[in-house]
Amino acid sequence: MTGTVQPVLEQIRERLQAAFAPSELEVLDEGHKHAGHAGEGKGHFHVRIISAAFAGQPPIKCHRMVYAVLDGLMNDGIHALSIDAKAE
Repeated sequence: MTGTVQPVLEQIRERLQAAFAPSELEVLDEGHKHAGHAGEGKGHFHVRIISAAFAGQPPIKCHRMVYAVLDGLMNDGIHALSIDAKAE
């Protein structure tokens, strides 16, 4: 991982852990898949998260919950984010 992406990845992980207390959390840096793509210099990430906080919520609501927790990073560090959020 590059020096500029690692802190963002850790911030994503820490924020999601604090907000959702997930039973499973995986944050992957997928920047290598987007070399030369618009938004270079910011990260491309994939989040897989399983949490009781998503119980009874439709997928779009789960995604909105994740985006809300990562709000400040969406304009400063994250260019693209794919989310796989599920309830326990």
